[in-house]
Amino acid sequence: MASKQEQALARRAAEKPSLKDRLLNLSDTNLLLGITIIVFVIMYLCAIIFQGKGFAKPQAFFNILNDNAALIITSCGLSLVMITGSIDISVGGVVALVSMCCAVYLDFGGGNIAISILIALGIGIAFGLIQGFLVAYLDIQPFIVSLAGMFFARGMTTIVHTAPFNVENAAFVALKDTRVVVPGMGSVNKLGKYVDAYVQIGAIVALLIVLILFFILRYTKLGRAFYAVGGNQQSALMLGINVKRTKFFSHLICSVLAGIGGYVYFLHVGSGSPSHASGMEMNAIASSIIGGTMLTGGVGNIVGTLFGVLSLATIKNIVTSAGLDQAWWTGITTAVMLCLFLIVQSVVIALKKKSKS
Repeated sequence: MASKQEQALARRAAEKPSLKDRLLNLSDTNLLLGITIIVFVIMYLCAIIFQGKGFAKPQAFFNILNDNAALIITSCGLSLVMITGSIDISVGGVVALVSMCCAVYLDFGGGNIAISILIALGIGIAFGLIQGFLVAYLDIQPFIVSLAGMFFARGMTTIVHTAPFNVENAAFVALKDTRVVVPGMGSVNKLGKYVDAYVQIGAIVALLIVLILFFILRYTKLGRAFYAVGGNQQSALMLGINVKRTKFFSHLICSVLAGIGGYVYFLHVGSGSPSHASGMEMNAIASSIIGGTMLTGGVGNIVGTLFGVLSLATIKNIVTSAGLDQAWWTGITTAVMLCLFLIVQSVVIALKKKSKS
């Protein structure tokens, strides 16, 4: 006969859900987020092991944030739109237009930084209002609307100025060169000198936006409405959610974030050029998908999008460090990675549904 203590332990073990049960009880969003984070950690560890100790330095990780701050911001905005089941491929064009307009204003117009930031926000708001209205209230296909927006933004970028140039505005250059030291994260270089680790202003802005959007999606009525509309519009209507208004706000926020991302991009490159942010909209879509946002809508996580950008940047760094620095190798690895994540998402969701049925 088992003792009462053994019987109590047996009951607790029976009541405690297994790892499989806990995974099945996770939402699709959290499950895909977990997969994204695990894959990023594995890739980064592989980079440290096979590509040298340079990846192990904190500054190597901070450089990924610095170089991809604008992509993080635009990808987060695109994730909001994709969660509602929509799409916006104009974000790269908006980034380029913002960068060029601000560069011309500061360099040729003798402008100041505050007004240039307002210009960036104004461009983002204008695109958001127009595209959001066309998609939400006139029910025009979002791909067509944003495609027109992309062509318009790229065309306007060339009209504003045709040749690339560096901005020499003193206040802007000082802001661009500002570095925020991260205490205790520095390293000793080959000369034996201690070098502080740092992040740029754009990286801080990107992380703040990730936190704000995470809070909005998780704790606000608007965030829940995004998921409801993306999951099933008819059900959302029955729940009393204004579907058109929700779609409008998703496109508006996306374009505003593209405007902010454009200024962060401008801060990083310090120049204006019609070729700036070429292909950024595709990288933003890829980062969102890798981060667990599904094209069908209703599933996604802003933290996952952040790790999606980091994963994409890490694999590109690994390819470059391996000596495959031609442009097509980067495109090939991105394509393989994107297809792999799409397959993993489909398989995981299908297995989860099969296990529950």
